[in-house]
Amino acid sequence: MPQSVPSLPRRVARMLRTSLFAQVAVALALGIVVGRLWPDTATTFQPLGDGFVRLIKTVISPLVFCVVVVGIAKAGNLKAFGRIGLKALIWFEVASTAALLIGLIAANVFAPGAGMNVDPSKLDASAVDDRTAGGALPSTTEFVLNALPQSAIGAFAENSLLQVLVLACLVGAALLHLGHTKVPAILPAIEQAQEIIFAIVGFVMKLAPLAVFGAMVHLVGEYGLSVMKTYGKLILLCYAVAAAFLVLLAVALKLVTGLNLWKFVRYTREEMLLALGTASSEAVMPRMMQKLRQAGARDDAVGLVLPTGYSFNLDGASIYLSIGTLFIAQAVGVDLSLSQQITVILVLMLTSKGMAGIPGSAFLALSATASALGAIPAGAVALLLGVDRIMDAMRVATNLLGNCVAVFAVSKWEGALDTVRARKMLDGEITFMEEEDATGRDAAEGASESSDSDPDSPDHASKTPMNT
Repeated sequence: MPQSVPSLPRRVARMLRTSLFAQVAVALALGIVVGRLWPDTATTFQPLGDGFVRLIKTVISPLVFCVVVVGIAKAGNLKAFGRIGLKALIWFEVASTAALLIGLIAANVFAPGAGMNVDPSKLDASAVDDRTAGGALPSTTEFVLNALPQSAIGAFAENSLLQVLVLACLVGAALLHLGHTKVPAILPAIEQAQEIIFAIVGFVMKLAPLAVFGAMVHLVGEYGLSVMKTYGKLILLCYAVAAAFLVLLAVALKLVTGLNLWKFVRYTREEMLLALGTASSEAVMPRMMQKLRQAGARDDAVGLVLPTGYSFNLDGASIYLSIGTLFIAQAVGVDLSLSQQITVILVLMLTSKGMAGIPGSAFLALSATASALGAIPAGAVALLLGVDRIMDAMRVATNLLGNCVAVFAVSKWEGALDTVRARKMLDGEITFMEEEDATGRDAAEGASESSDSDPDSPDHASKTPMNT
Protein backbone atom coordinates (compact mmCIF):
# COMPACT_ATOMS: atom_id res chain seq x y z
CA MET A 1 0.00 0.00 0.00
CA PRO A 2 1.56 3.35 -1.06
CA GLN A 3 2.49 5.75 1.69
CA SER A 4 0.32 8.82 2.04
CA VAL A 5 1.92 12.14 1.13
CA PRO A 6 1.96 14.61 4.05
CA SER A 7 -0.36 17.57 3.65
CA LEU A 8 1.09 20.98 2.75
CA PRO A 9 0.64 22.43 6.27
CA ARG A 10 2.48 19.46 7.74
CA ARG A 11 5.32 19.78 5.24
CA VAL A 12 5.62 23.50 6.01
CA ALA A 13 5.55 22.84 9.75
CA ARG A 14 8.23 20.15 9.43
CA MET A 15 10.41 22.45 7.33
CA LEU A 16 10.08 25.25 9.88
CA ARG A 17 10.94 22.81 12.65
CA THR A 18 14.01 21.28 10.97
CA SER A 19 15.41 23.90 8.57
CA LEU A 20 17.47 26.76 9.99
CA PHE A 21 17.27 28.49 6.60
CA ALA A 22 13.46 28.47 6.67
CA GLN A 23 13.38 29.70 10.28
CA VAL A 24 15.76 32.58 9.53
CA ALA A 25 13.91 33.49 6.31
CA VAL A 26 10.57 33.70 8.14
CA ALA A 27 12.15 35.72 10.96
CA LEU A 28 13.65 38.10 8.38
CA ALA A 29 10.27 38.69 6.74
CA LEU A 30 8.48 39.13 10.07
CA GLY A 31 11.14 41.58 11.23
CA ILE A 32 10.65 43.76 8.15
CA VAL A 33 6.86 43.74 8.61
CA VAL A 34 7.00 44.57 12.33
CA GLY A 35 9.62 47.29 11.79
CA ARG A 36 7.52 48.84 9.04
CA LEU A 37 4.20 48.74 10.91
CA TRP A 38 5.48 49.53 14.42
CA PRO A 39 8.72 51.53 14.05
CA ASP A 40 8.53 52.62 17.71
CA THR A 41 9.46 49.05 18.71
CA ALA A 42 12.86 49.28 16.99
CA THR A 43 14.91 49.73 20.14
CA THR A 44 12.80 47.19 22.03
CA PHE A 45 13.86 44.30 19.82
CA GLN A 46 17.46 45.41 19.17
CA PRO A 47 18.89 43.44 22.16
CA LEU A 48 17.83 40.17 20.49
CA GLY A 49 20.32 40.65 17.68
CA ASP A 50 23.01 42.22 19.85
CA GLY A 51 22.78 39.44 22.43
CA PHE A 52 23.14 36.71 19.82
CA VAL A 53 26.24 38.31 18.32
CA ARG A 54 27.74 38.64 21.81
CA LEU A 55 27.19 34.94 22.50
CA ILE A 56 28.87 33.97 19.24
CA LYS A 57 31.79 36.31 19.87
CA THR A 58 32.51 34.62 23.19
CA VAL A 59 33.54 31.41 21.41
CA ILE A 60 35.30 32.84 18.34
CA SER A 61 38.72 33.41 19.93
CA PRO A 62 38.96 30.01 21.69
CA LEU A 63 37.67 28.31 18.55
CA VAL A 64 40.25 29.97 16.30
CA PHE A 65 42.97 29.07 18.80
CA CYS A 66 41.96 25.40 18.91
CA VAL A 67 41.56 25.04 15.13
CA VAL A 68 44.93 26.66 14.38
CA VAL A 69 46.83 24.71 17.03
CA VAL A 70 45.31 21.39 15.94
CA GLY A 71 45.87 22.27 12.28
CA ILE A 72 49.58 23.03 12.78
CA ALA A 73 50.10 19.99 14.96
CA LYS A 74 48.39 17.57 12.59
CA ALA A 75 49.94 19.04 9.46
CA GLY A 76 53.31 18.51 11.11
CA ASN A 77 55.01 21.23 9.10
CA LEU A 78 55.43 24.79 10.34
CA LYS A 79 57.01 25.91 7.05
CA ALA A 80 53.86 24.90 5.19
CA PHE A 81 51.83 26.97 7.63
CA GLY A 82 54.06 29.97 6.92
CA ARG A 83 53.57 29.48 3.17
CA ILE A 84 49.81 29.42 3.66
CA GLY A 85 49.98 32.72 5.54
CA LEU A 86 52.13 34.38 2.86
CA LYS A 87 49.93 33.15 0.02
CA ALA A 88 46.83 34.30 1.89
CA LEU A 89 48.24 37.83 2.28
CA ILE A 90 49.07 37.94 -1.45
CA TRP A 91 45.53 36.86 -2.33
CA PHE A 92 44.02 39.37 0.10
CA GLU A 93 46.00 42.27 -1.33
CA VAL A 94 45.12 41.43 -4.93
CA ALA A 95 41.43 40.92 -4.14
CA SER A 96 40.96 44.05 -2.00
CA THR A 97 42.87 46.22 -4.50
CA ALA A 98 40.68 44.88 -7.31
CA ALA A 99 37.58 45.73 -5.25
CA LEU A 100 38.84 49.30 -4.72
CA LEU A 101 39.60 49.76 -8.43
CA ILE A 102 36.25 48.37 -9.57
CA GLY A 103 34.40 50.62 -7.12
CA LEU A 104 36.34 53.68 -8.24
CA ILE A 105 35.72 52.99 -11.93
CA ALA A 106 32.00 52.45 -11.34
CA ALA A 107 31.71 55.69 -9.35
CA ASN A 108 33.40 57.60 -12.18
CA VAL A 109 31.14 56.09 -14.82
CA PHE A 110 27.79 56.40 -13.03
CA ALA A 111 28.51 59.43 -10.77
CA PRO A 112 26.00 58.65 -7.97
CA GLY A 113 26.55 62.01 -6.22
CA ALA A 114 26.43 64.26 -9.28
CA GLY A 115 23.87 67.06 -9.16
CA MET A 116 23.24 66.96 -5.39
CA ASN A 117 24.98 70.33 -4.87
CA VAL A 118 25.36 69.87 -1.11
CA ASP A 119 26.71 72.71 1.03
CA PRO A 120 29.12 70.92 3.45
CA SER A 121 28.89 73.79 5.95
CA LYS A 122 25.28 72.84 6.62
CA LEU A 123 26.15 69.23 7.50
CA ASP A 124 26.41 68.15 11.13
CA ALA A 125 30.00 66.94 11.34
CA SER A 126 29.65 66.18 15.05
CA ALA A 127 27.34 63.29 14.16
CA VAL A 128 30.33 61.51 12.61
CA ASP A 129 32.24 61.91 15.89
CA ASP A 130 29.30 60.35 17.72
CA ARG A 131 29.28 57.39 15.33
CA THR A 132 33.03 56.80 15.66
CA ALA A 133 33.01 57.25 19.47
CA GLY A 134 36.03 59.54 19.22
CA GLY A 135 38.21 56.69 17.93
CA ALA A 136 40.89 56.65 15.28
CA LEU A 137 42.30 54.12 12.86
CA PRO A 138 45.70 52.76 13.92
CA SER A 139 48.82 53.66 11.97
CA THR A 140 50.72 50.87 10.20
CA THR A 141 53.16 50.58 13.12
CA GLU A 142 50.31 50.53 15.66
CA PHE A 143 48.46 47.92 13.61
CA VAL A 144 51.48 45.59 13.60
CA LEU A 145 52.13 46.12 17.32
CA ASN A 146 48.45 45.58 18.14
CA ALA A 147 48.66 42.19 16.43
CA LEU A 148 51.19 41.09 19.06
CA PRO A 149 49.62 40.11 22.39
CA GLN A 150 50.69 41.79 25.61
CA SER A 151 49.28 38.87 27.56
CA ALA A 152 47.71 35.55 26.71
CA ILE A 153 44.59 36.30 28.73
CA GLY A 154 44.25 39.79 27.24
CA ALA A 155 44.18 38.46 23.68
CA PHE A 156 41.16 36.30 24.49
CA ALA A 157 39.48 38.89 26.72
CA GLU A 158 39.67 41.58 24.01
CA ASN A 159 38.64 39.11 21.29
CA SER A 160 41.62 40.17 19.18
CA LEU A 161 41.78 37.55 16.43
CA LEU A 162 45.23 38.52 15.17
CA GLN A 163 46.68 38.25 18.68
CA VAL A 164 44.97 34.90 19.19
CA LEU A 165 46.42 33.70 15.87
CA VAL A 166 49.94 34.65 17.00
CA LEU A 167 49.45 32.74 20.26
CA ALA A 168 48.05 29.74 18.41
CA CYS A 169 51.02 29.67 16.04
CA LEU A 170 53.43 29.72 18.99
CA VAL A 171 51.59 26.93 20.79
CA GLY A 172 51.34 24.85 17.61
CA ALA A 173 55.06 25.31 16.95
CA ALA A 174 55.86 24.28 20.53
CA LEU A 175 53.75 21.13 20.15
CA LEU A 176 55.61 20.24 16.97
CA HIS A 177 58.93 20.82 18.69
CA LEU A 178 58.11 18.77 21.80
CA GLY A 179 56.18 15.98 20.10
CA HIS A 180 53.89 13.38 21.66
CA THR A 181 56.47 11.98 24.04
CA LYS A 182 56.86 15.08 26.21
CA VAL A 183 53.28 16.45 26.13
CA PRO A 184 51.07 13.48 25.21
CA ALA A 185 47.88 14.92 26.74
CA ILE A 186 47.93 18.47 25.35
CA LEU A 187 46.77 17.93 21.76
CA PRO A 188 43.90 15.57 22.71
CA ALA A 189 42.79 18.11 25.33
CA ILE A 190 42.74 20.93 22.76
CA GLU A 191 40.79 18.72 20.34
CA GLN A 192 38.25 17.95 23.05
CA ALA A 193 37.94 21.65 23.89
CA GLN A 194 37.29 22.29 20.20
CA GLU A 195 34.44 19.76 20.23
CA ILE A 196 32.92 21.48 23.27
CA ILE A 197 33.10 24.87 21.54
CA PHE A 198 31.39 23.55 18.43
CA ALA A 199 28.66 22.07 20.64
CA ILE A 200 28.15 25.50 22.23
CA VAL A 201 27.92 27.04 18.76
CA GLY A 202 25.19 24.52 17.94
CA PHE A 203 23.22 25.59 21.01
CA VAL A 204 23.58 29.30 20.27
CA MET A 205 22.60 28.85 16.60
CA LYS A 206 19.14 27.78 17.72
CA LEU A 207 18.61 31.42 18.72
CA ALA A 208 19.48 32.68 15.23
CA PRO A 209 15.86 33.33 14.10
CA LEU A 210 15.23 35.53 17.16
CA ALA A 211 18.44 37.44 16.44
CA VAL A 212 17.50 38.07 12.81
CA PHE A 213 14.00 39.16 13.79
CA GLY A 214 15.30 41.67 16.33
CA ALA A 215 17.97 43.03 13.98
CA MET A 216 15.52 43.56 11.12
CA VAL A 217 12.90 45.26 13.31
CA HIS A 218 15.61 47.65 14.48
CA LEU A 219 16.93 48.32 10.97
CA VAL A 220 13.57 49.02 9.35
CA GLY A 221 12.08 50.80 12.36
CA GLU A 222 15.11 53.01 13.04
CA TYR A 223 16.06 53.95 9.48
CA GLY A 224 12.81 53.41 7.59
CA LEU A 225 12.52 52.98 3.86
CA SER A 226 12.65 56.68 2.99
CA VAL A 227 16.45 56.53 2.78
CA MET A 228 16.02 54.47 -0.39
CA LYS A 229 14.56 57.51 -2.14
CA THR A 230 17.34 59.92 -1.17
CA TYR A 231 20.27 57.57 -1.77
CA GLY A 232 18.69 55.19 -4.27
CA LYS A 233 21.36 55.63 -6.95
CA LEU A 234 24.24 55.16 -4.51
CA ILE A 235 22.67 52.07 -2.92
CA LEU A 236 21.89 50.52 -6.30
CA LEU A 237 25.41 51.18 -7.58
CA CYS A 238 27.11 49.69 -4.50
CA TYR A 239 25.03 46.53 -4.65
CA ALA A 240 25.48 46.20 -8.43
CA VAL A 241 29.27 46.59 -8.14
CA ALA A 242 29.34 44.04 -5.31
CA ALA A 243 27.40 41.61 -7.51
CA ALA A 244 29.84 42.18 -10.39
CA PHE A 245 32.78 41.62 -8.04
CA LEU A 246 31.25 38.34 -6.83
CA VAL A 247 30.97 37.23 -10.45
CA LEU A 248 34.69 37.88 -10.84
CA LEU A 249 35.32 35.92 -7.63
CA ALA A 250 33.24 33.06 -9.02
CA VAL A 251 35.34 33.02 -12.20
CA ALA A 252 38.56 33.10 -10.15
CA LEU A 253 37.32 30.25 -7.93
CA LYS A 254 36.39 28.17 -10.96
CA LEU A 255 39.76 28.75 -12.65
CA VAL A 256 41.81 28.07 -9.53
CA THR A 257 39.90 25.19 -7.95
CA GLY A 258 37.21 24.09 -10.39
CA LEU A 259 34.53 24.76 -7.75
CA ASN A 260 31.25 26.60 -8.29
CA LEU A 261 30.60 29.68 -6.13
CA TRP A 262 26.82 29.47 -6.56
CA LYS A 263 26.87 25.90 -5.22
CA PHE A 264 28.90 27.11 -2.27
CA VAL A 265 26.32 29.85 -1.59
CA ARG A 266 23.60 27.21 -1.69
CA TYR A 267 25.66 25.00 0.64
CA THR A 268 26.05 27.88 3.13
CA ARG A 269 22.64 29.48 2.61
CA GLU A 270 21.74 29.37 6.33
CA GLU A 271 24.95 31.16 7.29
CA MET A 272 24.66 33.71 4.49
CA LEU A 273 21.08 34.60 5.43
CA LEU A 274 22.02 34.85 9.10
CA ALA A 275 24.96 37.12 8.30
CA LEU A 276 22.70 39.35 6.20
CA GLY A 277 20.00 39.45 8.87
CA THR A 278 22.32 40.32 11.74
CA ALA A 279 24.69 42.46 9.61
CA SER A 280 27.60 40.56 11.17
CA SER A 281 29.98 38.17 9.44
CA GLU A 282 31.45 37.28 12.85
CA ALA A 283 28.11 35.73 13.80
CA VAL A 284 28.67 32.92 11.29
CA MET A 285 32.47 32.45 11.51
CA PRO A 286 32.30 29.28 13.64
CA ARG A 287 29.79 27.59 11.32
CA MET A 288 31.69 28.71 8.23
CA MET A 289 34.83 27.13 9.64
CA GLN A 290 32.93 23.88 10.11
CA LYS A 291 31.53 23.93 6.61
CA LEU A 292 34.84 24.80 4.96
CA ARG A 293 36.60 21.98 6.83
CA GLN A 294 33.93 19.47 5.84
CA ALA A 295 34.13 20.73 2.25
CA GLY A 296 37.73 19.53 1.95
CA ALA A 297 39.81 22.50 3.12
CA ARG A 298 42.56 21.45 5.51
CA ASP A 299 42.33 22.53 9.15
CA ASP A 300 45.45 24.71 9.14
CA ALA A 301 44.34 26.56 5.99
CA VAL A 302 40.85 27.23 7.36
CA GLY A 303 42.18 28.25 10.77
CA LEU A 304 44.65 30.74 9.37
CA VAL A 305 43.06 32.15 6.20
CA LEU A 306 39.47 32.76 7.35
CA PRO A 307 40.17 34.66 10.62
CA THR A 308 43.04 36.63 9.03
CA GLY A 309 40.72 37.63 6.19
CA TYR A 310 38.40 39.32 8.69
CA SER A 311 41.16 41.92 9.19
CA PHE A 312 42.97 41.95 5.84
CA ASN A 313 40.39 41.06 3.19
CA LEU A 314 37.37 43.35 3.48
CA ASP A 315 36.29 43.35 -0.17
CA GLY A 316 32.78 44.66 0.46
CA ALA A 317 34.10 47.47 2.64
CA SER A 318 36.66 48.35 -0.05
CA ILE A 319 33.90 48.69 -2.66
CA TYR A 320 31.84 50.89 -0.34
CA LEU A 321 34.78 53.10 0.63
CA SER A 322 35.91 53.78 -2.94
CA ILE A 323 32.39 54.53 -4.19
CA GLY A 324 31.59 56.49 -1.02
CA THR A 325 34.64 58.72 -1.39
CA LEU A 326 33.74 59.72 -4.95
CA PHE A 327 30.07 60.07 -4.02
CA ILE A 328 30.99 62.62 -1.33
CA ALA A 329 33.27 64.52 -3.71
CA GLN A 330 30.60 64.62 -6.43
CA ALA A 331 27.88 65.65 -3.97
CA VAL A 332 29.84 68.72 -2.79
CA GLY A 333 30.96 69.60 -6.33
CA VAL A 334 34.64 68.56 -6.11
CA ASP A 335 36.13 67.11 -9.29
CA LEU A 336 38.96 64.75 -8.31
CA SER A 337 41.87 64.49 -10.74
CA LEU A 338 43.48 61.20 -11.76
CA SER A 339 46.37 61.71 -9.34
CA GLN A 340 43.93 62.42 -6.49
CA GLN A 341 42.00 59.26 -7.30
CA ILE A 342 45.24 57.27 -7.24
CA THR A 343 45.81 58.78 -3.79
CA VAL A 344 42.35 57.53 -2.80
CA ILE A 345 43.36 53.99 -3.78
CA LEU A 346 46.67 54.16 -1.91
CA VAL A 347 45.13 55.60 1.26
CA LEU A 348 42.26 53.12 1.29
CA MET A 349 44.65 50.21 0.71
CA LEU A 350 46.17 51.10 4.08
CA THR A 351 43.16 52.29 6.07
CA SER A 352 40.93 49.37 5.05
CA LYS A 353 43.36 46.94 6.74
CA GLY A 354 42.87 48.47 10.18
CA MET A 355 39.07 48.68 10.18
CA ALA A 356 38.06 45.43 11.85
CA GLY A 357 36.49 45.81 15.29
CA ILE A 358 36.67 49.63 15.43
CA PRO A 359 33.35 51.50 15.92
CA GLY A 360 32.45 53.62 12.89
CA SER A 361 35.56 52.41 11.07
CA ALA A 362 34.11 53.20 7.64
CA PHE A 363 33.72 56.87 8.61
CA LEU A 364 37.21 56.95 10.07
CA ALA A 365 38.60 55.57 6.81
CA LEU A 366 36.57 58.06 4.77
CA SER A 367 37.68 60.95 7.00
CA ALA A 368 41.33 59.87 6.69
CA THR A 369 40.96 59.75 2.91
CA ALA A 370 39.34 63.18 2.78
CA SER A 371 42.14 64.62 4.94
CA ALA A 372 44.82 63.04 2.73
CA LEU A 373 43.27 64.54 -0.39
CA GLY A 374 42.80 67.98 1.10
CA ALA A 375 40.10 68.71 -1.47
CA ILE A 376 37.03 67.27 0.28
CA PRO A 377 35.72 68.93 3.46
CA ALA A 378 36.00 66.43 6.31
CA GLY A 379 32.48 67.27 7.46
CA ALA A 380 31.09 66.03 4.14
CA VAL A 381 31.56 62.47 5.36
CA ALA A 382 28.34 63.04 7.34
CA LEU A 383 26.49 62.67 4.03
CA LEU A 384 26.76 58.90 4.37
CA LEU A 385 25.39 58.68 7.92
CA GLY A 386 21.86 57.99 6.71
CA VAL A 387 22.79 55.24 4.28
CA ASP A 388 25.65 53.47 6.04
CA ARG A 389 23.49 50.90 7.83
CA ILE A 390 21.72 49.98 4.56
CA MET A 391 25.12 49.05 3.10
CA ASP A 392 25.81 46.47 5.80
CA ALA A 393 24.19 43.62 3.87
CA MET A 394 26.36 44.31 0.83
CA ARG A 395 29.54 44.60 2.87
CA VAL A 396 28.88 41.53 4.99
CA ALA A 397 27.97 39.24 2.09
CA THR A 398 30.91 40.36 -0.07
CA ASN A 399 33.42 40.22 2.79
CA LEU A 400 32.26 36.76 3.82
CA LEU A 401 32.24 35.22 0.35
CA GLY A 402 35.55 36.87 -0.48
CA ASN A 403 37.17 35.23 2.55
CA CYS A 404 35.64 31.82 1.84
CA VAL A 405 36.88 31.95 -1.76
CA ALA A 406 40.31 32.86 -0.37
CA VAL A 407 40.26 29.74 1.84
CA PHE A 408 39.55 27.49 -1.14
CA ALA A 409 42.01 29.26 -3.45
CA VAL A 410 44.91 29.34 -0.97
CA SER A 411 44.19 25.74 0.08
CA LYS A 412 44.37 24.62 -3.55
CA TRP A 413 47.50 26.69 -4.12
CA GLU A 414 49.18 25.01 -1.15
CA GLY A 415 47.89 21.50 -1.94
CA ALA A 416 45.69 21.57 1.16
CA LEU A 417 42.33 21.08 -0.58
CA ASP A 418 40.54 17.80 -1.23
CA THR A 419 38.71 18.90 -4.37
CA VAL A 420 36.92 15.57 -4.78
CA ARG A 421 35.33 15.91 -1.36
CA ALA A 422 34.63 19.61 -2.00
CA ARG A 423 32.70 18.83 -5.21
CA LYS A 424 30.73 16.05 -3.51
CA MET A 425 29.84 18.32 -0.60
CA LEU A 426 28.79 21.24 -2.81
CA ASP A 427 26.79 18.89 -5.07
CA GLY A 428 24.94 17.52 -2.05
CA GLU A 429 26.37 14.00 -2.36
CA ILE A 430 27.75 14.35 1.18
CA THR A 431 25.56 15.87 3.86
CA PHE A 432 26.92 18.48 6.23
CA MET A 433 26.96 17.31 9.84
CA GLU A 434 27.35 19.32 13.00
CA GLU A 435 30.92 18.90 14.21
CA GLU A 436 30.03 16.83 17.25
CA ASP A 437 28.11 14.39 15.01
CA ALA A 438 30.83 14.16 12.38
CA THR A 439 33.55 12.36 14.33
CA GLY A 440 33.37 9.18 12.31
CA ARG A 441 32.74 10.63 8.88
CA ASP A 442 36.33 10.29 7.62
CA ALA A 443 36.51 6.63 8.61
CA ALA A 444 33.21 5.93 6.87
CA GLU A 445 34.13 7.75 3.66
CA GLY A 446 37.92 7.36 3.57
CA ALA A 447 37.90 4.12 1.61
CA SER A 448 35.64 5.47 -1.14
CA GLU A 449 37.53 8.76 -1.47
CA SER A 450 41.12 7.55 -1.25
CA SER A 451 41.03 6.01 -4.72
CA ASP A 452 39.97 9.19 -6.52
CA SER A 453 41.39 11.97 -4.34
CA ASP A 454 42.94 15.08 -5.83
CA PRO A 455 46.61 14.49 -6.72
CA ASP A 456 47.38 18.00 -5.47
CA SER A 457 46.24 17.03 -1.98
CA PRO A 458 48.86 14.48 -0.95
CA ASP A 459 47.56 11.80 1.38
CA HIS A 460 45.02 14.12 2.91
CA ALA A 461 47.58 15.90 5.04
CA SER A 462 44.88 17.26 7.34
CA LYS A 463 44.49 13.75 8.72
CA THR A 464 48.20 13.07 9.22
CA PRO A 465 49.10 12.58 12.88
CA MET A 466 51.51 14.97 14.55
CA ASN A 467 55.16 14.21 13.94
CA THR A 468 57.16 13.05 16.92
